Amino acid sequence: MKTLLSICAALVMTLGTVSVRAADVTGTWSADFKTPDGQSFPLTFTFKQDGVTLTGTVQGPQGDPIDISNGKIDGDKFSFDVSFNGMTIHHNCAVTGDDEIKMTTKSDSGDFPGIELTLKRVKPPAPAAPGGPDTPAKPTPPPQ
Repeated sequence: MKTLLSICAALVMTLGTVSVRAADVTGTWSADFKTPDGQSFPLTFTFKQDGVTLTGTVQGPQGDPIDISNGKIDGDKFSFDVSFNGMTIHHNCAVTGDDEIKMTTKSDSGDFPGIELTLKRVKPPAPAAPGGPDTPAKPTPPPQ
């Protein structure tokens, strides 16, 4: 009986440790933002995770990337702020898969309503295969 209790306790401790591991969100993520009038434009989020600290940028369709601030990670959830034009937008995020993040936003301004977005991880381009289009052709030897 003591052995069974010891095994159960070890399992609980192991599973508890696994569940609090932070998801790695480092990389580039994209989403399409839809305005109330039906227009759509792309947003690109670039995150850099260092322990429980998150830094990075947000890039819209025009202008320079905007730095994020107050980035914090807690398990599979994280949050950060973006400030521009005198307004701050708070982002609450949850990693819902290896390649997906659900995000909700809330602004400190009544002029900018909160939104919900689904971010998808941007896959890095595959390395070029040897002998690809940029590789010079080998000369053909003359017939003998």
